[in-house]
Amino acid sequence: MATVSPLVPVICSAKTTPGTRKNHFNGGSRSVGPKKNQKLSKSGGGLGNIVEVVQKDVEFLKTGFNKGLQWANKAFRIPEVSKKVEELVWLRNVEDPQAKFSGFPSWPQPSYPELSGVDLFLADLKALEVYVGYYYYLAKMWTKPLPEFYDAQEVTDYFTLRPHVVALRVLEVFTAFVSATIKFRISKISSTADEDAHKSLSDYNFGIVLKDTMLNLGPTFIKVGQSLSTRPDIIGNEISEALSELHDQIPPFPRDEAMKIIEEELGAPVKTFFSYVSEEPVAAASFGQVYKASTYDGIDVAVKVQRPNLHHVVVRDIYLLRIGLGLLQKIAKRQNDLRLYADELGKGLIGELDYNLEAANALEFMEVHSRFPFICLPKVFPHLTKKRVLTMEWLVGDSPSELISASSPESKRKLLDLVNKGVEASLVQLLETGLMHADPHPGNLRYISSGKIGFLDFGLLCRMEKKHQFAMLASVVHIVNGDWVSLVNDLTEMDVIRPGTNIRRFALDLEYAMGEFEVDNGMLDAKFSRVLGKIWSVALKYHCRMPPYYILVLRSLASLEGLAVAADPTFKTFEAAYPYVVQKLLVDNSPATRRILHSVVFNRRREFQWQRLAVFLRVGATRKGLHALVPSNTRTSLTQTTNEVAPEVNLANLALRLLPSKNGLVLRRLLMTADGASLIQALVSKEASSFRQQLCKAVADILYQSMCKTLMQVLSISKFSSLMSISTGAENSQISSTNIEYESILRDRRLRVIFFKSLNSAKKDPILLLRFCWASFVLFFVASAVASHRLLVSIAGAYLGRLSYNSKQIAATA
Repeated sequence: MATVSPLVPVICSAKTTPGTRKNHFNGGSRSVGPKKNQKLSKSGGGLGNIVEVVQKDVEFLKTGFNKGLQWANKAFRIPEVSKKVEELVWLRNVEDPQAKFSGFPSWPQPSYPELSGVDLFLADLKALEVYVGYYYYLAKMWTKPLPEFYDAQEVTDYFTLRPHVVALRVLEVFTAFVSATIKFRISKISSTADEDAHKSLSDYNFGIVLKDTMLNLGPTFIKVGQSLSTRPDIIGNEISEALSELHDQIPPFPRDEAMKIIEEELGAPVKTFFSYVSEEPVAAASFGQVYKASTYDGIDVAVKVQRPNLHHVVVRDIYLLRIGLGLLQKIAKRQNDLRLYADELGKGLIGELDYNLEAANALEFMEVHSRFPFICLPKVFPHLTKKRVLTMEWLVGDSPSELISASSPESKRKLLDLVNKGVEASLVQLLETGLMHADPHPGNLRYISSGKIGFLDFGLLCRMEKKHQFAMLASVVHIVNGDWVSLVNDLTEMDVIRPGTNIRRFALDLEYAMGEFEVDNGMLDAKFSRVLGKIWSVALKYHCRMPPYYILVLRSLASLEGLAVAADPTFKTFEAAYPYVVQKLLVDNSPATRRILHSVVFNRRREFQWQRLAVFLRVGATRKGLHALVPSNTRTSLTQTTNEVAPEVNLANLALRLLPSKNGLVLRRLLMTADGASLIQALVSKEASSFRQQLCKAVADILYQSMCKTLMQVLSISKFSSLMSISTGAENSQISSTNIEYESILRDRRLRVIFFKSLNSAKKDPILLLRFCWASFVLFFVASAVASHRLLVSIAGAYLGRLSYNSKQIAATA
């Protein structure tokens, strides 16, 4: 068997030729290559061949690495970077060849000789501890939640630590309004119409764009838009009409979330408390939505559920408004702090988020106004009411929007009745109770079938001070009378005009602004919203304040006037409100009301103004309640004379009967304090002719009754007595009650004291006294003639009636 020689391992280098490898592995005795290799092969055999291959491989790797370094140096500019790093390490950039220093500075010494270096070091440690404590406390503040009740400082602290939240909301609001501006510009360019129609359409389009923007920005902006919709005097009727849709077009949130909130608040499933809950909300408001439900007792209720995560959203927007008003104050250089308006709004809106507070407000409002039968309020169910859930009685009635959309005579009648009762309810809250419903927009009003007005949503109430109540009462009287100087004093009492304001210039500007309004039949002929706009413009000029109650009252009356115009374009708020004001002034015997009534009846020289009193009583007579001030036996005569005598005489009749009555105390006291000569002057003036006519009628009635009694006593014949009884029977049935009243008026001791006091004052003016004597003589002469004529007619009628009776009896016998 042939022997196989062992194979020697060989590593070929990259430069080994193919021919060389072939010969080597073929086992040839001669190798192809240089002589040097042959020498190594002879001396070292196989080991030398390995060394040769390794050297070649190292040379190849070294060449590749050098090429890589060259590429990296060129691509990444390593030499330049290395040089810069070297310069930085050696600080060569700061070297200055021209710098000269004598040597190293000495070690700094403490600037406080009494403190050593150790003391300063300890002080530094203490300072470091203080800074660490500050940042630790700052970090702990992040854990502090947003306050449940609005506090301006706490809200500021909360959002100061969250500037990103504020910045994102500012960006969102800014983007929304920029987008709205672009949309409005595009719609304005595309609109083609005549000039007047174009302006109205442009305002309405702007209102629509603004409404959509506020809907997109969330509950707080919706609330602001709803408030603006009730102020057409500020934003215009077209914009107000567009924004009024915010009351009805608020999108609801899902029912599942609402039911979950009810279960969380009441602590049990919804079916535990309600046998039925409507699938869809019957109304959606800015802060919540209402479902119609039924309890297991069979009572229909309204369940109001708050929107989720509302607290943080509302407070954040109020904080943004506060920042904006602060910037506006600095830009406009206003003296008063405009941020207070945001704080007031914040307190109100946050208060509306607690339905327990709303339930308490509803109970208080119901208790205070329960004595007014025309006001209807829903009952609260406290056991079904929590912070985010409110359950109240279901109030059946028509909303103002439903009455407006119906456009039928019956709906217009109901709407006007609703407005009249709303005006009276607002005045009751303003002048009687001092507790005002702070959000009287149309969505919170209902017309009940029984003729009552119903109120909803008691999240915010306004409580007024007595001095503000009387100032508002006086302002209505002075606006109706056109007494602008007195109105300025009323605005000062309301804390609208700031101390230090030039009252004289303010009054002149106000009188000039009101000069365009006309006086019709003794009353200012103007819409409430226009008067309000003029007062507002002058108030802004003098940097006046607008107290919250003042804004609420004006917003309430302006909102009601806006509703009334839909049914009656000639509706005037002042004419609707003034009768209640008249009754209030005549009944409330207080120094404040007497002072207001004094400004109506007398001028500054304490002279009697019969014309103003006539307007005062004429407007007041349109209110049924004013007739209730007159004694019951007088009301029949007032009703009888309504269609028989002129309205001026009816008015005098009312005044004549009111004076001696219990409710005429205020008027009697004012007449006692008046200048007597001015009363006599007013009595003989042309304006008092209706009063003298009514007085003449009273004297004629008394003389006629006296003549009848005297004639029967003197003649003392039975047939004359029977004739007189027959003749005066029918007439006595009409004037017997008034005769007794007239006698009581003329014999009233209090009125006689006032009369003789005035007569003594008139003695100083002989001409005035002569005019009074002549007027009295004419009055008595005419009254005597009327009484004599009536007596002759009665006697003639008695004889003629007796003759006709006898003739009929004879004819019947025959």
